[in-house]
Amino acid sequence: MIFEPEQETLPREQLRDLQTARLRALVGYVKERVPLYRERLADVEPGDIASVDDLGRLPFTRKDDLRDTYPFGMFAVPQEEVIRIHASSGTTGKLTVVGYTAADVDLFARVNARSLASAGAEPGMILHNAYGYGLFTGGLGLHYGGERLGMAVVPVSGGLTERQLMLIEDFRPDVISCTPSYALTLAQAFWDRGIAAGELSLRYALLGAEPWTEEMRIEIDAGLGVRSTNLFGLSEVIGPGVACECVEERAGSHVNEDHFLPEIVDPETGDPLPEGEEGLLVITTLTKEALPLVRYWTGDITSLDSRPCSCGRTLVRMGLIKGRADDMLIIRGVNVYPTQVETALLQLPELTPNYRIVVSRSGTLDEAEVEVEVSEAFLRDVGTESLSDELDHVHELRGRAERRLRESIGCSLQVTFVAPGTLPRSEGGKLQRVLDRRALA
Repeated sequence: MIFEPEQETLPREQLRDLQTARLRALVGYVKERVPLYRERLADVEPGDIASVDDLGRLPFTRKDDLRDTYPFGMFAVPQEEVIRIHASSGTTGKLTVVGYTAADVDLFARVNARSLASAGAEPGMILHNAYGYGLFTGGLGLHYGGERLGMAVVPVSGGLTERQLMLIEDFRPDVISCTPSYALTLAQAFWDRGIAAGELSLRYALLGAEPWTEEMRIEIDAGLGVRSTNLFGLSEVIGPGVACECVEERAGSHVNEDHFLPEIVDPETGDPLPEGEEGLLVITTLTKEALPLVRYWTGDITSLDSRPCSCGRTLVRMGLIKGRADDMLIIRGVNVYPTQVETALLQLPELTPNYRIVVSRSGTLDEAEVEVEVSEAFLRDVGTESLSDELDHVHELRGRAERRLRESIGCSLQVTFVAPGTLPRSEGGKLQRVLDRRALA
């Protein structure tokens, strides 16, 4: 199902013309209304934008710009026109505050309805929404999107896993939305209860808010009996609904680029990269009123693909997020993303998707250790709860895991096995995969 076929299947040349017209209008809008852009765009006029190829003439906007103008200095409308305020977690400093006009809230609902339809949802279905409600944009974004599509939305929010299990069993929803790590938590909880995936009513899962891998998708699909799709968004841009995979191909998230103009740039230089090449995602909001952003530096590492898709959408597809530029670890001179570790580990059936990277410093060099839970089946096979290297099976598995990491990442990481249930689980929010003991020290 395509929620807005006229917009989502627009021929690429017509879409490009629409983007150009909206980009010109955006330049005039922000110059008139936002002091920061009035200064940075002093030498650029709307008429200077001949096409979207002129994006490079415009400056980047970074998260620090939002923090430096905290709380409302980037808003482009008077306070009385703002009807909702969200904010990011602020784990690394001041909150980044996002305002919405009535038109922005309407857009928020529409792009989330598009995403749900893309993921397989239909009017009349029940959506179990386990994204957090509150300042975080996830819960309300999917909630309004589900209602706009014509679904019955169960606003469960995150956490309280036992209640989640009960409601899924009793209400029998068709679709679930949550983080990938929490989907794994729920799948494991059902398994522990002796409830097989085939006994659940769930058919589709809309998962996002943190990087994940194809290997994790396989685990989630099997554990919950669903076809899971990737949902992408950023609070600063609008929240969830910036892009979503289609259930037909699940080969990249279709960006709603009639509203959000994406580009890929070199994370070091900011120079544009050709289609298909991996780099840093930059997004320009083309139609937002309260918080319009010009070339917002997302920090996410991915690529774009505009080849035709079997679902019929002409919107460009964005690959799974490899990680964030600021989440990248440099271990003995090698760039390492948590998703690379996950991909390598999940190729070994004796290991589970529950892992953590512990970073420390020995002298002047950073060191990394990977803690990963072994499967219940492996514990039974070794016949003991001890995971000491003195056991041949443990020693052999550790060697395979460390070799797989070395071959796929290019540097040596020490692997430590822990028993099932040892490492932290997601309770609905984003799961932190890296424990940085350098920061703690």
